[in-house]
Amino acid sequence: MSLPAPSDPRATVVIRCHNEVDHIGRLLEGLEGQRFRDFDVVVVDSGSTDGTVELVALQPVTLVHIAKDEFTFGRSLNLGCRTASGEFLVFVSAHCAPVDDHWLANLIDDFADPKVAAVYGMQRGTPESHFSEQRIFRRWYPDTSVKHQAGSFINNANCAVRRSVWEEFPYDEALTGLEDVDWAERVMRDGWRINYRADAAVLHVHSETAAQIRHRYQREAITFQKVFPGEHFALRDLIGLTSRNIMGDWRAARAEGALRANWWSIIRFRTAQFTGTYQGFHMRRPVSSELKRRFYYPEES
Repeated sequence: MSLPAPSDPRATVVIRCHNEVDHIGRLLEGLEGQRFRDFDVVVVDSGSTDGTVELVALQPVTLVHIAKDEFTFGRSLNLGCRTASGEFLVFVSAHCAPVDDHWLANLIDDFADPKVAAVYGMQRGTPESHFSEQRIFRRWYPDTSVKHQAGSFINNANCAVRRSVWEEFPYDEALTGLEDVDWAERVMRDGWRINYRADAAVLHVHSETAAQIRHRYQREAITFQKVFPGEHFALRDLIGLTSRNIMGDWRAARAEGALRANWWSIIRFRTAQFTGTYQGFHMRRPVSSELKRRFYYPEES
């Protein structure tokens, strides 16, 4: 594999992974094919046992480890950033892959504006993705780019940040999720700007069970209410949003001729999504080590 490894790279691609042997090879191949070549790669592994470490160790990348019992999303990101040497830090999930060879160039192009702290790109699903999640991707990541967006939404599955900004605002290592949104809130309050690039796209593989979906939205809701303390999610929101989104997904699936194949998946996904959100908003006790394990390593639960 001919991944670049410059001694003083302009960008460092930081990949977080755990048991991603089925996907990370496709990501590394996508990086190899990028037209922008002034980057190196740091992989942060959190206890893989499926051959991921052995595969990555054969590639021209820097491999670092974080213990499973020390893992949080923010802590693993900070470790990757401290290891990186690039002026720009590019985050991409190990189960994502660029859709073309312009992905990296487009993702960092907006840093020509000195007021831009971060740029995040489009995400789209794969055939393995739940129908409902593919609709979420299309809503959260539109086909049109946005400069200097008003809100603090961002997603570290496909994102780049200015290293100097990260040094001033490292990720909160105590959060159970949405460490990217929390970070965006803090830097925007400091006057920095965030852009969205629709032409910096990745395919994002998610094939979660209902329990894994529920845990994901639960841990994100725990953080959401900390970042936005005025927000609430009542029982009526759980019932209303679940039913409305199921009906909306069914209508969209019917229009695409995909209802028969997806009607039950839609029910399971939306029920898990909003049940997890409700549970996260209403959790009052500290997050136990057992719950953290379910949050961070759901495939082992």
